[in-house]
Amino acid sequence: MLTRLASIQRVRNLKALRPQIFAKFSTDAKLYSKQHNPPRVPNLIGGAFIESRSSEYIDVINPATQEVVSQLPLTTDEEFKAAVSAAKQAFPSWRNTPITTRQRVMLKLQELIRRDIDKLAMNITTEQGKTLKDAQGDVFRGLEVVEHACGMASLQMGEYVPNVSNGIDTYSLREPLGVCAGICPFNFPAMIPLWMFPVAVTCGNTFVLKPSEKDPGASIMLAELAMEAGLPDGVLNIVHGTHDTVNAICDDDNIRAISFVGSNVAGMHIYARASAKGKRVQSNMGAKNHGIVLPDANMDATLNALAAAGFGAAGQRCMALSTVVFVGDSKSWEDKLVERAKALKVNAGTEADADLGPVISKQAKERICRLIQSGIESGARLLLDGRNIVSSHLCIHSISLFWNRKSILYRIWNCYNRQVPGYEHGNFIGPTILTDVTADMECYKEEIFGPVLLCMQADSLEEAIKIVNKNQYGNGAGIFTSSGAAARKFQTEIEAGQVGINVPIPVPLPFFSFTGSKASFAGDLNFYGKAGVNFYTQIKTVTQQWRDLPGGSGVSLAMPTSQK
Repeated sequence: MLTRLASIQRVRNLKALRPQIFAKFSTDAKLYSKQHNPPRVPNLIGGAFIESRSSEYIDVINPATQEVVSQLPLTTDEEFKAAVSAAKQAFPSWRNTPITTRQRVMLKLQELIRRDIDKLAMNITTEQGKTLKDAQGDVFRGLEVVEHACGMASLQMGEYVPNVSNGIDTYSLREPLGVCAGICPFNFPAMIPLWMFPVAVTCGNTFVLKPSEKDPGASIMLAELAMEAGLPDGVLNIVHGTHDTVNAICDDDNIRAISFVGSNVAGMHIYARASAKGKRVQSNMGAKNHGIVLPDANMDATLNALAAAGFGAAGQRCMALSTVVFVGDSKSWEDKLVERAKALKVNAGTEADADLGPVISKQAKERICRLIQSGIESGARLLLDGRNIVSSHLCIHSISLFWNRKSILYRIWNCYNRQVPGYEHGNFIGPTILTDVTADMECYKEEIFGPVLLCMQADSLEEAIKIVNKNQYGNGAGIFTSSGAAARKFQTEIEAGQVGINVPIPVPLPFFSFTGSKASFAGDLNFYGKAGVNFYTQIKTVTQQWRDLPGGSGVSLAMPTSQK
């Protein structure tokens, strides 16, 4: 009864905090433009949302308006250690909490996420830029992992073999590791945190989460919901920062496992540094996902799939289909693909007609434009140029790119007249299509992470498969065909961890695992599904004997065996 009363009081305290802290992450995008003093994102340490004592803060920027949404602290070393200490102190009690109780917390959490999905989506759109519909999908794909964690009692079951020898039984248990940590990217502010902490804590671990410094609001809101659902103090903690915080996570001896999603440079650094300290690491990294299109593919369905998978979320997905390999004649496909792409509307994600919003930052936009230009200079043909959808500031900045072109004055005028109305300072890039791309081009070798679709040609399915397999990445690949034999050949021979057959983005539901491979993943155990449960647990094998032993038989030093 006292526990129940304490839980009720805790929820009341959280609701009392809402006006002070969580209203700062309001779902009203217009609120941010009126704030002269943007809110400061708190740490979460031991069940309390605490403003950092750091003297260094990073502005969280709305990519559609350049307005400051909030300010994120570089969590101090003392605050980081306090968060890890809180997780360590909470672990003994939490690991001994019945699995059914831990599951009920997840059941309540999924209910609360459903209740607040629109608020979460608006926060994501405000901080990250994706459309509201896409932001809702971001939340929902994470929600599915929470739902899967509700069945942890079955997922975490061990194995039992009775009478492996005379009167001896052996069984295995899956036990939690201790304190685990997650380092998140900017492109899925809700889904990726929900890949991590729900599975980890339902297995009995405690967790330290570092959201992206570009869009931390969703993580704060999800943590609030987790606490409202009954997650005890210290089981989930949140810290903020960049390189120093990441290195602190890698180096801290109390942290047993790290989950990471992001770039290859950061992912391999984390994998090497943390593995050297004896930690488990699962590191999802870059990608160059290909779609092979055979001549017998359904044209309308395939074109729709290519446009959606190539340009959705402004191409900022690790499973974006960024490269198309046409087998046979490609011109008719390319012409129709350009038509589909031209019909897409670029706008702020909060606008109802938006198909794709801005990219995350000015630096990201400049990098995407540079890679597009490098493709052109290397011999690729530009079928559709989305760089014209820019602000006047970036048009002036881009003059040097076109200095050697006769149409410079027209291009500048065109840039000024193709701004997104009301969002002239946004980081917008429209759908862009390059064809005649070859494997030696920088735009092909690098992950562009923008709304850019590269088109390649092959004379046969065999040649197309070779093109895909030579690429260093292995997150996903798809084929579009009406031939079962061709699909089976592709499925067997392709070297990618996730395969789509007439499916452009083959991301598995949580009862499977996210199985990127090659340079797209470092580690042994993938995210969510059975592999995710295995990652956050360790096996303990018990051999027991309950029988009367004959006396006077003496001591035997021989190796024990199952023989009588």
